[in-house]
Amino acid sequence: MLAPSPGIRVSFGDDHVAHEYDGDAGMVSVTPANTVRNVTWSSTCEKVIVTVPPQRFLELAAHEFGAGHTVLQPPPLGAIDLQALHLAEMLKAELVREVPNKIYIESLIAIFGVHIVRNYTGLDKLPSGRKRGSGLSNRSAVRVRELLESRFSSKITVAELAAVSGLSPRHFIQAFTTTFGEPPHKYVLRLRLNFAEKLLVENVLSIAEIAHLSGFSDQSHLTVTMSKHRNRTPRQVRQQR
Repeated sequence: MLAPSPGIRVSFGDDHVAHEYDGDAGMVSVTPANTVRNVTWSSTCEKVIVTVPPQRFLELAAHEFGAGHTVLQPPPLGAIDLQALHLAEMLKAELVREVPNKIYIESLIAIFGVHIVRNYTGLDKLPSGRKRGSGLSNRSAVRVRELLESRFSSKITVAELAAVSGLSPRHFIQAFTTTFGEPPHKYVLRLRLNFAEKLLVENVLSIAEIAHLSGFSDQSHLTVTMSKHRNRTPRQVRQQR
């Protein structure tokens, strides 16, 4: 929950007894799949809902702890989780952007999923041999770099990149950042901007066409992104030919 919301009433399944409480900013609710949950609000509520399919949740648990199965252990009603609040605020900030970065959003959702696995399942041990903070192996780094350089202009997910390395999305993001000095979404963005600048200087294609070829949704997306990260517009780059 992103902001306080008084007068929340919740009941589960066929339970006709509603539990009423006031929600504070940072309140987290963890609900297992297929759970019947009825909630009413007495006022406007601002919250972020993250849904993780059961199979995806099991994959996260397997990558994180080597567990073949796990059971959610939801916190008490009204529980506060400041780390979850921070992740929710980051998700909201990205989602309300004119053109959200899909890789960044997927990264945050993956981190959120692992946070739930770590804190609301009772599993608390990393798999043997897995070290926090280590980078990608040389082989994985080469494979990931080759994949990104060949597909940076198209949609590529963190899950795909993580699979190449044999890591969970959470561990992949950490290992990638350690190896390359920046998170995956920034690395991809840099590749796209570099390619766009190259085309602007060496090609006569329209800016709209270059935006599409470089992986941007449209000319406006390219212009806004280049202005923010390179302090110049596509037209200014083209004029420097």
